Amino acid sequence: MSRHRIALVMASSVASALLLAACGSSADNAADSGATAAAGVTTPSGGGSSAEKGGMEMVSTNMLMTKEMSGMGKVVTDAKGWTLYGYDKDMESMSMCTGSCAQTWMPVMPDGTPQAMGVQGKVGTITRDDGMKQITLKGRPLYRYMGDTKAGDMKGQAKDGAWYAVTPAGEKAGASSGASSTSGNSSGSDSGSGDGGSGSGEDMPGMPGM
Repeated sequence: MSRHRIALVMASSVASALLLAACGSSADNAADSGATAAAGVTTPSGGGSSAEKGGMEMVSTNMLMTKEMSGMGKVVTDAKGWTLYGYDKDMESMSMCTGSCAQTWMPVMPDGTPQAMGVQGKVGTITRDDGMKQITLKGRPLYRYMGDTKAGDMKGQAKDGAWYAVTPAGEKAGASSGASSTSGNSSGSDSGSGDGGSGSGEDMPGMPGM
């Protein structure tokens, strides 16, 4: 075989090896992207990270704080100032907001051991029926409302007569102004009766009447 033909064969072999390596790299990248998508890791509009599990988006914080709201007094927020809410239909040591409800009202997970500043109610956690931890204040599971578009918003206040911003004492904000709650099931993804999520309380007193 001539030197010219040998050189051509070698060049062809090198090109084939490079093409196979490129294909393998593309496949690996696609697999990595698919794994990330499957994990459901997203970035919510308010910044920070959120995790999605079984169609439920959850947000996390390491600090409960208070913020003065015009005409409402002080309410509890997360570390970035987003208003946190309680749900009238939640039961002691149990979140009733699951499924489509939890896509609109995002359960707040602890980012480490939850701390509090300016909050009088006892801070604790429950374990939801999916195994995820959720922060509670005076036994009430806390949520963030998807309809709030910036820190300081309180668009979920009295939503469907069942959702209320939470005071530093762990009560529902605006209760003295005549805001009422409903005991029956309500429809729509904003309130959602849920799928019967449950959890066991941890370092948490009984649920107050709200």
